[in-house]
Order: sequence, then C-alpha cells, then structure tokens
Amino acid sequence: MKTLLRLLLDLLLRFARTLDLPLLAALLALMGIGLATQYSAGNESLRGVAMQGAFFCVGLGALWVASRIPAHLLKQATPAIFALSLLPMVLVLFIGSGKYGNHWINLGFFNVQPSELAKLTLPMMLAWHFDRQRLPPRFGVLLGGVAIIALPVGLTLLQHDLGTAVLILATGVFVLFLAGTSWWWWGAAGVVGGGGFALAMFAPIRWFSFLRPYQQDRILTFRNPENDPMGAGWNILQSQIAIGGGGMTGKGWGQGTQSHLNYLPEHTTDFAFSVLAEDFGWLGVAATLALYLFLVARCLWIAADSRDGYARLLAGAIGLSLFVYVLVNGGMISGLLPVVGVPMPLLSYGGTSAVTILLGFGVVMALKARRPIHR
Repeated sequence: MKTLLRLLLDLLLRFARTLDLPLLAALLALMGIGLATQYSAGNESLRGVAMQGAFFCVGLGALWVASRIPAHLLKQATPAIFALSLLPMVLVLFIGSGKYGNHWINLGFFNVQPSELAKLTLPMMLAWHFDRQRLPPRFGVLLGGVAIIALPVGLTLLQHDLGTAVLILATGVFVLFLAGTSWWWWGAAGVVGGGGFALAMFAPIRWFSFLRPYQQDRILTFRNPENDPMGAGWNILQSQIAIGGGGMTGKGWGQGTQSHLNYLPEHTTDFAFSVLAEDFGWLGVAATLALYLFLVARCLWIAADSRDGYARLLAGAIGLSLFVYVLVNGGMISGLLPVVGVPMPLLSYGGTSAVTILLGFGVVMALKARRPIHR
C-alpha cells in the first residue's frame, strides 16, 4: 500500500512539475466562483454549468500541455503561431456569424471566436519582435511593433467587435510599455486618448456616423442612461440595481432578483459579475478581485524574475492584460465605461475565452519552469 501511494505521489509530482501551484490554485478558485455564478445566473440550471465546466477542463488540459513546452521552442515557433492565429480571423469575415457582426465560426457543437486567440498570440509576437532588438526600441523598431498590432486589431474591427479590438490593442500596448518605449510617446498617446474620450463624452452623436446604430446608442447610454431607462439605458441601470442591491454580504447564493426575474440582461455573459455582486455582496466582489489581483501580481513577479527578454515581456503582458479585462468589465457593468461586450475572465460564460485565458497562463508557467531561454 505504501509503495502504491509513493508511486501515485511520484506520478502526481511528475505531472505537476511544470505547473506553478500558486497560479493554479488561484485559477481553480476563480473557476469555482465562475461555476457558482453560472448556476445562479442560469436560474439553477445545470446545463450551462456543465458546459462551462467542460470548457474549463479543456482549458486546464491546454494549460498543462502549454506548461510543458520548452520555452525556447515556444519562442522559435512564435511567428508561425501568430500567422496561424490570423487565418481564422480572416475566415470569420466570410463565414462568421454573430448578433452584431461576424464574430463566431460555428463548428456544429459549439462556436469559436477567433479574435480571442489574438489576445495571446499578439503579445507573443511582439515579445519575439522586441527581444531581437536592443531596448528601449528605436523608432523603426517601434513602428514595426505598431504594424504588428494593427493586423489583429484591424481584422477585429472589420468584424464590428469594438470591445475585443480594444482588449487586443491593450495587450499590444503593454508589450510596448514593458519594452521601454519613451515616455514622450506615452504622453502623446495620452493626449490623443484623452481627447478621444472627451469627444465621445461631449460631441454630437452625428459625428459618429461611421459607427453602427447600436454602438452609437452605447455612447449615448454611457453619457446618461437615465434618458432612456426602458430602452438603451436598461442594461446599465439594471446592473447598477443588482450591484447596489447586494449590499455588503449579498442576498445569498441564487437569491438575486435581477437575474432570476430576468431584469438583468446577458446575466450569464457580459453581466455575470453583477450577478455575483447581488448574490455575495461587496465581500464576494472583494474576494474575487483579490484573486484577480494575485494572478496579475504573480505574472509580474515571474516577469521580473526572468532573465530573458522574451519571457519578461510576454509574462508581464499576459498579467497586465488580465487586469485590463477585469477593469473594462467592472467599469462596464457599473456604468463607468461604455458597454462594449467584454466578459469577466473565468466568470462569464464562454468557451473560447476560458480556454484562451487558461492557455495563456500555461504559457506563463512554461516561461517560469524553463529559464533562461537560449537563443
């Protein structure tokens, strides 16, 4: 019996040799919270929970496989991986489907959103690009990085998916930041970005004629949702009611009224975090945000501890990208940012998003497990 237990323990240690256990524990905790939220948001139906659990299992398998890939091989294969990830983003423009654009490819038993992959492959490609150069990057090298960013962002905008395009852009921007881009460039970008935000807040909506009607409605709603409480402002107002109604300790698991009475729209996807806030209150929100913060901090620690430029840029960008996903969804459901259809990582229902996020953390584990990377 002791021999069998020792053998099982040895197999377990071999299986987990490349896994970062603190990262894995935080991810498992978030997945557990996500499944509990899906059970409540889905009116205590097990179908959605089972599907999301299946996606998590696939994602964990992808995480384990990615964690065992030698980091130098991952680095060498990065250009090919990036190019392959762009192919379905082109394909979806012709055969894709979606409520507001061509976002999804229907595989029969589930839908795949190709743009989700770019959230991982873009920082990989940028890390590869900048690691081959002397940092901080010169102007020509920086322009090359901007061109790399423009490819997936442009393809996503052609799918009329502004929210995902913003997140993909953010992943690329973080690599530029970590590469040591001059503060002059960030100052100029801040002026342009601040001007664009002010324009969206105060300019007449006719200036945004290039946007689709539902996107124009979101700008108007963000500025003042009370102007149309039964129409375009409904989503934000009901989400704010759910968040405020949870109070400090929440109404209890499965006891939230906004989702159970169908007042809260998209309660299993975009507004799943509102369901968690109503059920578990600010204490549940704080605990969940603490887990996200730990994941970000762990990735940054792994990045800082790395002696290789590729690993440092990639691990840091993946961690900071998660921070942006949480920030955008949290701002969206609370009315601080426009509704752009961004899910809360591992909390909102979605297969491609969950698998991609877990795959990304598998890559971070691979970078940590095998240092340094030999050129």
